[in-house]
Amino acid sequence: MAQTTEAAGATSPGTQRVVVTGSLISRTDTETPTPVQVLTAQDIQRSGKTSVAELLTDLAANGAGTLGTGFAGAFANGASGVSLRGLTVGATLVLIDGHRMAPYPLSDDSQRSFVDVSSIPFDAIDSIEILKSGASSLYGSDAIAGVVNIKLKKNYQGTRLTAEAGDTQHGGGATKRASFSTGIGDLDNDGYNAFVTAEWRQQGAIKVSDREQFGWDNRDWRSRGGNNLTIGVPTPYNSFLTPASTPFLYNPSNANNPIDPATGQRIANVDNPANYQFLDPNCNFALYRAGGCSIRDTVSNIQPRSENINVLVGMTKKLNQDWELAFKGALFRRDSINNRGVSPVYSANSYAGATTLVNGVLTGGVNRITNTRLPAGAILAPGLTNNLGAPASLYGYIPGIDPTNTSDNSSTSTRFAVDLHGSAYGWDVNAAAGATKVKTDIDYSGYINRLALFQAINNSDPAQRWNVLGNNDPALVDRISPRYSNSLSSTLNYADLVGSRELMQLGAGPLALAAGVHWHKRDQNSPPSALTLNGTVGSTSAFTIGNETNTAAFAELQATPIKSLELHLSGRYDHYDTYGNSFTPAASFKWAPLQQFGVRGTFARGFRAPNPAEVGNAGSFFTFNAINDPILCADGKRTTAGNVPSACGFAPPYVQTTTNKDLQPEKSKSYTLGIIAEPMRGLNMTLDYYRIEISNLIVTQAGNDPSYTPVWVRGTPVPIQIATGVGSATALGTPIAGPILYAESPYINAGSTKTSGIEADIGYRWRLPGDAGVLRANLSAAHTFGYVTAVGGTSYQLAGTQGPSSVGGATGNPKDRAQFTIGYARGPLDVTATMNYTSDFSTIDPALGETDCATTGEHVGGRPYFSGFTQPDYYCHVASFTTTNLNVQYKLSENLTLRGAILNLFDKQPPYDVATYGNAGTQTSYNASLHQAGAVGRFFSLGVNYTF
Repeated sequence: MAQTTEAAGATSPGTQRVVVTGSLISRTDTETPTPVQVLTAQDIQRSGKTSVAELLTDLAANGAGTLGTGFAGAFANGASGVSLRGLTVGATLVLIDGHRMAPYPLSDDSQRSFVDVSSIPFDAIDSIEILKSGASSLYGSDAIAGVVNIKLKKNYQGTRLTAEAGDTQHGGGATKRASFSTGIGDLDNDGYNAFVTAEWRQQGAIKVSDREQFGWDNRDWRSRGGNNLTIGVPTPYNSFLTPASTPFLYNPSNANNPIDPATGQRIANVDNPANYQFLDPNCNFALYRAGGCSIRDTVSNIQPRSENINVLVGMTKKLNQDWELAFKGALFRRDSINNRGVSPVYSANSYAGATTLVNGVLTGGVNRITNTRLPAGAILAPGLTNNLGAPASLYGYIPGIDPTNTSDNSSTSTRFAVDLHGSAYGWDVNAAAGATKVKTDIDYSGYINRLALFQAINNSDPAQRWNVLGNNDPALVDRISPRYSNSLSSTLNYADLVGSRELMQLGAGPLALAAGVHWHKRDQNSPPSALTLNGTVGSTSAFTIGNETNTAAFAELQATPIKSLELHLSGRYDHYDTYGNSFTPAASFKWAPLQQFGVRGTFARGFRAPNPAEVGNAGSFFTFNAINDPILCADGKRTTAGNVPSACGFAPPYVQTTTNKDLQPEKSKSYTLGIIAEPMRGLNMTLDYYRIEISNLIVTQAGNDPSYTPVWVRGTPVPIQIATGVGSATALGTPIAGPILYAESPYINAGSTKTSGIEADIGYRWRLPGDAGVLRANLSAAHTFGYVTAVGGTSYQLAGTQGPSSVGGATGNPKDRAQFTIGYARGPLDVTATMNYTSDFSTIDPALGETDCATTGEHVGGRPYFSGFTQPDYYCHVASFTTTNLNVQYKLSENLTLRGAILNLFDKQPPYDVATYGNAGTQTSYNASLHQAGAVGRFFSLGVNYTF
């Protein structure tokens, strides 16, 4: 359970007292006034999982806003975070050994700080404690929804070797893991212990092409009443013009075409083969129109490739009978490769140019290209020219270029911690200091310098001219698609001093006091890359440069005024140099009138201090839903005369242009009330009601303020394809307004969130008659009564819906989650089955003003599956999802243990979710946050442990 320490004042010799997350005062029982779920090292091994991120994703209390590895397009791609009660990763505090850790340098949604749990190794963990109550009165900022305390090994003796390998049934995702642990010295007999544990883990990528036999991973939605979004297939949705497997030219002004009387331009006749020139014999007009020049996406990820190398070193030394000094040093490294799709395309329409943001100053349309058409006779490749007799647009994917927006992410976490424990003058003293850092190096590729590309295509020098069919000189490729790197870092150094003692006898027990002080300094240095800064490439990566210093004092009182009644009072005063001061009190009780029954409850105030991304030098570019351009597509129809089809149903860019120095912290009040019962031997039950109210939310204005009306910044109008009103026909013309470049969306303190629910934990352990073994079962379940956001006097009930998509990544807000574990052990055999359940929910997000099932895919998720059609009611709901994991261990000898596991035993596929955008683009229509196990499919693994 929790790491144990001998405490002064123990009631009897040898009694072990523990400090449980949520209190500073040691105790002999672990059922505290606050709800705490504990995962032991044995629980972790029995889960069958191979990473901490996968393990925590299945927590019943983990909800909307959870950041998983399946979201390749996330601002914080490659990392994973926990969102207790669905209140985002920024409202859940993750501690290591009870102390703060430097957050990941890339913030979730460019805003919320969180600790990356994907980099923490299995074999270094002693236990994980999940405190499901507000805890700012003891831990300070960010502990609004609760605390996840990951406790690393304190000491180790002997040597342990492990190795395991696994693979998926449907291809991709092969996983290998090996670890080594060794330690010497016995604290009691030798006065010291020193150990080291090292772990290596490699997980293969799962590509969308590995799962394309399933409906949720298929772009052709015609049989489901929607569009065919297969890459390279011309359809009414794309006006029958789309990049195909090989480049081609299209001339919408061919002299054979009729003239549009409204514009005076030739109507683009997409049905006339004379308007096309295919540049490669592998594709022609007939083949193209028949869908024979499509592209199979073999590069987009359902699960990115990753590799972890972790080392933990620890040493504990008894200084004398009362004092003990411990040191831990850790290095956790994770490498992953993410991308957002196939290679970039040649721009057939005018290129709007990049938007740059430097120190809050915006510049739009940098390196803008007003006319991407290639003149008659333009040389496209050796012996190949534009022979259409007029300027023509080039369609196709650019050969020789990495997949779009590829990032090779290497993140290294280092942590050095010293803890001193002892007793002096009647006080139990704990002093701690640590230095933590996360450094992330990212190599980017798959971006295009558009200006350089079109200059090279039109270059008169054959040696510098771009061959549109490929086989270009590597130096020219590097100039057209520059590879560049960026280094980001986040540091947090801390110092803590806590003392506790019994002050006096009060009523039926002692009056105990714990008091302490805390200091930490945090720096985040995540600058924009050089090529993003000057607009060479159109990258949307965020940047944050800033720091904060926090000093705090806190105290806790524990009393037992009458028999069986335990009372706690605590409070904390924090000072942040970024905004000022916060005071957060809390109170809790536990009353156990019977040995088999007790009642408990808590009240706590909490806060989340504005972080460097919100009050430092920071900025970001983001999209989150689809709109129709209010000028260029006012009625939302691509075929209406005068509309620009590319301006219909598109996701507009927003710019988080400036941070707000006047932001105040988010504030919360939380309540819990529950019962603890042991009606019979071996059966333990807890049932807790919770209610959390958060005010003064720090949110971006777009999507969170009903009064917000975007002020669209537009480029200069240039010739582009415009609908003629005749079927899907378009004509090249100059629209009445230029394209939307961006709208500014500042951070504001606005609105509130209230959520309430009930959580149950039931455990049963039954020793079967005779020598038949031991049966164990555990149920952890959570039900959300309500999840209400309010902004500008309007409230939205989001429980059981897709919302809040603007702050949760459209990851879904189901009302019910549960985990049921049943196990059997007899002699060398240990079998565990775990069932994870997530209830259904609606794809509607009321917070976006969405009320119609017919449009949730496009309006909420920005997914055009049914754009131009009526979305069937079936896709208005995401079905419930249950997976079963099986883990079997068999001890072959005293030293050798064999383990086998099957995750997603019944190979359950994920339900459709057309309104999420937290996954691999429009290729997939499942929820990567809640249903990733279904996308991975059945997974087999086999491992061995050897100790000596």
